[in-house]
Amino acid sequence: MVDPALASRLQFALTTIVHIVFPVMTMGLAPFLVYFTWKSIRSSDPLWERQRRFWTRIFAVSFVVGTVTGLVLEFEFGTNFAAFATFAGELFGGPLAAEGMMAFFLEATFLGIFVFGREKVGDALYLVSAIAVGLGTWLSAVWILVANSWMQTPRGYELARANGQPVVTLVDPVAAYLNPRFPWMFVHMQSAAVLSVALFMAGVAAYFVARSGDDSSSTDAAPAADAGGDARFWRTTLKIALVVLLVTAPFQVVHGDSYARHVADTQPQKFAAMEAQYETEAPAALHLLAVPTDPSALTDPSAENLWTLDVPALASILASGGDPSHAVAGLDEFEGTPPVAVVFWAFRAMVLLGVWFVVLAGWSAYSWRRGDLFSNRRLHRALVGSAPLGFLAVETGWVVTEVGRQPWVVQGLLRTDDGVSPGLTGTEATLTLVGFAVLYTGLLVGYGYVLRRLVAAGPPSIDATDSRPDLERVSSPEPEVPDDD
Repeated sequence: MVDPALASRLQFALTTIVHIVFPVMTMGLAPFLVYFTWKSIRSSDPLWERQRRFWTRIFAVSFVVGTVTGLVLEFEFGTNFAAFATFAGELFGGPLAAEGMMAFFLEATFLGIFVFGREKVGDALYLVSAIAVGLGTWLSAVWILVANSWMQTPRGYELARANGQPVVTLVDPVAAYLNPRFPWMFVHMQSAAVLSVALFMAGVAAYFVARSGDDSSSTDAAPAADAGGDARFWRTTLKIALVVLLVTAPFQVVHGDSYARHVADTQPQKFAAMEAQYETEAPAALHLLAVPTDPSALTDPSAENLWTLDVPALASILASGGDPSHAVAGLDEFEGTPPVAVVFWAFRAMVLLGVWFVVLAGWSAYSWRRGDLFSNRRLHRALVGSAPLGFLAVETGWVVTEVGRQPWVVQGLLRTDDGVSPGLTGTEATLTLVGFAVLYTGLLVGYGYVLRRLVAAGPPSIDATDSRPDLERVSSPEPEVPDDD
């Protein structure tokens, strides 16, 4: 059987990796839905009501699955990490409770109106419900990231003893909740969510644009054969998604660069793992690639048998913001280090994906300006292939964040192994790990199947005179636009 500490860490990692897909989808969709709702109220064009209805269905499914998987994560603090809950419960429990009472209830209450109440409430209240749902999703992120960021850079606490055990007591809520890491994590996470959904929307739209065989110019005029307006729907979706991509992709790269310098200042051992920096150097080279020459380097954090491709002094420049002589601390200076290979490659995968998103945004803008946005099949294939990559970038970013903090569950205060439930056996932890792996694999498959069905059904048909349609009326998919139209 697997060691209970390792099995618990793997189980929590598995459930987090799966769960994060759903809040990213809902948080990323939220601003789009507010915009579509506002446009559908302001305009008599049924296009915007179709946009709202289509993407609301995906939002609602993601919200339901995300709620279920999120509750499991909170239970795991008691079942698998009871020692951590005892140690940090006074500080950690507050944000989680606030997330449930303030954010989740707000989102869940108005979601009923937003999904089912279009014909039952006025325009003003309906727009308020859209804003409230979006605000609820982002408030959830606030409180979850408050808790997580405190684990990275703990502030506003004192250590005390309760029943002979050390515990954290909250003495300064402002310092604790607005700790140095929180603003960096929140901005980076929310931007990543919007970027991920923009990529997803662009990929879906590009697939249908390419499938329609539409080689027309980049105008909004629908082809004559497109009686249901599907071609226009997908062209509009593509353009909206690309506008958002053009803003968020470069911003994420610039913000990520600054974020990395903040990590170098506050968690130097994590930055050293991100750069595979084993010894303190000034100047320090940036390792573009680090390939283990022995399998032990994959699991042994202190193994240095790596072949590297370096750029001289670049790590010093990035860590300091421009000083090539800046000293970058090595892993040899710290007590306990994360698994370097995992953090190093996860970070490089995230950076590589971020650069690709910028390239893809620039390519799309160039094609749009040239007038072949809707006929550029290579671009369409690139967008379709990139549709899930934003979510992959988020996953790799969280690997860097969480694995890079190891061996600490609360940086400098509590080791992860010491936070595991003391009565948990290896057999129990292994069985639940296997059970969760099977359950969550099935959950992902089921979600993917439902998502595929919703996308394949396409946008619902709406009569031009029907300004307030019932969301529950599900029309059959529109006929495919012939290739010769």
